[in-house]
Amino acid sequence: MVNSGFLMALRFLFVVCVVALSCSAEARKLEALVEEEPLVLTYHNGPLLSSAPIDVHVVWYGKFTAVQRSIVADYLQSLGAHLHGKAKMPSVNSWWKTTEKYQIAASNHAAVSIARLGKQKIDETYSLGKSLKRSDLAFLVQSSVKSGALPLPEKNNAVYLVLTAEDVLVEGFCMNSCGYHANVLPSSTDGQKLLSYAWVGNSVTQCPGQCAWPFHQPLYGPQSPPLIAPNGDVGIDGMIINIATVLAGAVTNPFNTGYFQGDAAAPLEAVSACPGIYGKGAYPGYAGELLVDGTTGASYNAHGLNGRQFLLPAMWDPATKSCKTLI
Repeated sequence: MVNSGFLMALRFLFVVCVVALSCSAEARKLEALVEEEPLVLTYHNGPLLSSAPIDVHVVWYGKFTAVQRSIVADYLQSLGAHLHGKAKMPSVNSWWKTTEKYQIAASNHAAVSIARLGKQKIDETYSLGKSLKRSDLAFLVQSSVKSGALPLPEKNNAVYLVLTAEDVLVEGFCMNSCGYHANVLPSSTDGQKLLSYAWVGNSVTQCPGQCAWPFHQPLYGPQSPPLIAPNGDVGIDGMIINIATVLAGAVTNPFNTGYFQGDAAAPLEAVSACPGIYGKGAYPGYAGELLVDGTTGASYNAHGLNGRQFLLPAMWDPATKSCKTLI
């Protein structure tokens, strides 16, 4: 889940104290707060989403422009870009292939992890209003499947992604989450297999400093200038980062019995275990060394389909037991 903002805030504050050399006692207290055990995501012997291809079905809740929807769609299609020919490197697909290592480590045999854009449902009428509880997000998935707007998976190979527009308030949004993944039964009365679903909100008008960094100045810590968003939309480019985070978590820890560290109710997962890291040399307040588009000045680290560029977070690599960046 994308619940690392509080931890990042503590890290930022600790670094500031150390640099200032004027609050050593507080620094020691904060150091104790953020001191972590070695970063190792343990496999808890549960199922992963491993039946390829993994379909990502999308519920668009609220008003998104056609351009905004195309940016997200191009990102999701780019996860399996090798199906469409070779993509420029580093690519979105090469980032996603790290999830194969989780499957290999869990099963001890070769695996292929392919994700792709599935079916889409557009709800521009705000059918449940503009203030949603988490249970409403689960209901959106259930009702979309029940109505036939989105299909039931034939195997354990689908994630239902609910995306909420910038004017939609969601329980816990900004306060402790930029997005999360969970699971739900197809309906409240049947006993079919659980569906894996995820949610990400557009934070551009609510909390860009928490959920759209580094394309907006951070709420806490060093106030370095924000980076230019690769697709020209701070909210959507911030959503891409959080979509990447929750999808990686949904695949490698779909039912809270996969790969994670810590409490199963608030786990550190494939990407959330590596907060704020996008390129080599990253540290609190600095995203790391990135590629820069010569025309727009935008920062990115991954190429996608249709000439798209994206900024993707580091993912913990089971082979090296470290946070892996594309560049």
